[in-house]
Amino acid sequence: QVQLVESGGGLVQAGDSLRLSCTASGRTSSDYRLGWFRQAPGKDREFVAGVSWRSGRTSYADSVKGRFTISRDNAKNTVYLEMNSLKPEDTAVYYCAAAYVGTAYNYWGQGTQVTVSS
Repeated sequence: QVQLVESGGGLVQAGDSLRLSCTASGRTSSDYRLGWFRQAPGKDREFVAGVSWRSGRTSYADSVKGRFTISRDNAKNTVYLEMNSLKPEDTAVYYCAAAYVGTAYNYWGQGTQVTVSS
């Protein structure tokens, strides 16, 4: 089992920046990847960004490329999502998720609310 705890959400204005953090504990491993997903009201949960814990390789949704950056701190078992140039359409509950290599994301945090006002 992997436990994930997110922090860093809040209310900001369009154009502002925000950094989310997610700390993993439990049965962590270098053979997994961590990702950020988000879910806006009335919409499906969507992938935002992901990072391989071993290689550091990252991936992003097209909607956030160039604005969001995912990074990891192996010593702290923590992954970050730096969000810049925020837009009202970025408003959502953001979830941290973990998956062992070759499997789907199946460990989830409780979510943190990000609200961007125009």
